[in-house]
Amino acid sequence: MNTNILDPIKLEDMGRVKLMNRTDTKYWFHAGQVNHLLNSIKEDYFILHIDNLSVQSYSSTYFDTSDNIMYSQHHNGKLNRFKVRRRSYLSSGLSFLEVKIKNNKGKTKKKRIGSEFGRMEFTAQELEFLIKHIPFECTDLHPSLRNQFSRITLVNKNFRERCTIDLDLQFQFENKFTSMDNLAIVELKSDGRDSISPVMLSLRDLRIKSSGFSKYCVGRSIIDPDLKRNNFKRKIRSIEKVIHSNNILNNLN
Repeated sequence: MNTNILDPIKLEDMGRVKLMNRTDTKYWFHAGQVNHLLNSIKEDYFILHIDNLSVQSYSSTYFDTSDNIMYSQHHNGKLNRFKVRRRSYLSSGLSFLEVKIKNNKGKTKKKRIGSEFGRMEFTAQELEFLIKHIPFECTDLHPSLRNQFSRITLVNKNFRERCTIDLDLQFQFENKFTSMDNLAIVELKSDGRDSISPVMLSLRDLRIKSSGFSKYCVGRSIIDPDLKRNNFKRKIRSIEKVIHSNNILNNLN
């Protein structure tokens, strides 16, 4: 994968396109098509470089209640839903506690505070943050899934759109582990104003349509057999066809 064909941008310049209140559009497809995508949009986007690296390693630990209410809300299609996670940027050593809220207008809002790298228990400050932003009993939250992946981050040169490309996705829960090799997940994050997205046009040329993809819900539905997952089975089977792997189907039977 040749990422050197795009002009670099530094982390300190990313503040111009934070998009904490944004519209998200997701796509997923075989990772073998990423090179074609990058080549077709190389004049329109910067690529994020951190310590001269254009591919960053990420890790997330998600939290849910004892009755898995956040997973269930997403599974049942409820709007105004929440996710709680610790997101760690392995390349830079930064870590954040984050709350993601998707409202009934399809907008995603993200709130976050800095956290200690590698920490699992909530500090008093983090509990105050959670109490402020989620409607659940914070003392009932517990780790429910861990994932790890590699990410390419692109910034439209008009600074109104950001695009992430996630690869090498892995899931872990207790002693269970699975991976989605050969899958690429693209997420377009924009300010909601009408504009032509070169990424969207390129994916359209590749006949790749937008389709929702929640790493949390897909990961949990694959790796935890006790959860209700009827509404996710069709999507997971479609993913399996893309990556040509039997491990997902085996977990669904």
